[in-house]
Amino acid sequence: MQSALDPGGHEAREVASLFWVMLAGAGLVWSAVMGLAVYATRIRPDPHEEKVGHRLILWGGVAFPVVVLAGLLLYGLPLMTTLREPGEGLRIDVSGEQFWFRVTYRPKDGAPVASANEIRMPVGERVEFALTAPDVIHSFWIPSLGGKVDMIPGRENRLVLKAERPGSYRGVCAEFCGASHALMAFTVVAMEKPDFDAWLARQSAPPIEDAGAATGKELFVNNGCGACHRVSGTEAKGEVGPDLTRFGERGTVGAGLLPNTRDNVVRFIRETDALKPRVKMPAYPALSIEDTAAIAAYLGSLK
Repeated sequence: MQSALDPGGHEAREVASLFWVMLAGAGLVWSAVMGLAVYATRIRPDPHEEKVGHRLILWGGVAFPVVVLAGLLLYGLPLMTTLREPGEGLRIDVSGEQFWFRVTYRPKDGAPVASANEIRMPVGERVEFALTAPDVIHSFWIPSLGGKVDMIPGRENRLVLKAERPGSYRGVCAEFCGASHALMAFTVVAMEKPDFDAWLARQSAPPIEDAGAATGKELFVNNGCGACHRVSGTEAKGEVGPDLTRFGERGTVGAGLLPNTRDNVVRFIRETDALKPRVKMPAYPALSIEDTAAIAAYLGSLK
């Protein structure tokens, strides 16, 4: 689990700082109100002069809250400028779709690279995310890296994040979007800049296929998987579902649903609708265990 109060990025750190400052301000107001309540009911329960009451209302009920809230506002407003600073070159398009995330890397100098359900980004660089959705409203949230932004059909929203330490972070859809909303997640891997640049450069080339997975590749093609899924360098050109070009490198199956193991891939292919209700991919229980395992082996070899 990730916590917004354990920031791993610049934006999340600013949000966490704002939370603690606002909590302190709220604590001051609460303490003042409780103190007055104790004073009026325990220490001096007798009636007070009207002049005292007027002063209490003026200073305690108007002046004190205004000063505290104005201070919080003055502290928070400059953060808007900081959080809206532009990215530094890399743009990542993310489309929230029931119930997965379509990802496209758009480097400043280079061809687009397609992926799904996993995002990699360099540490120490402000990365711009262009967020949209084709079906219903979703929301893009990586608690340890920044605040959430809605993904709205027909509109492109922008979010800029800067990871400050390498690691793996969990992201989720934070807006109810259907039956499998709670099963819609993704992983963010923050990498040192040289490692990320080398990784991104490799993505432009077709994946290296395991010669022992030829049977699985043939079954993948013959059973029509390529109508919905794309695998670079093969005849699978589908755009309906997630791009599977380097599926073997990903940590999870089904958008954060299960760890990426051969057994879990077999299970997901055969029991798709049971594991992820209302997902558009149909289940394939008619495939034999052996054939499904061969397809899973082929997908696992795509690295």
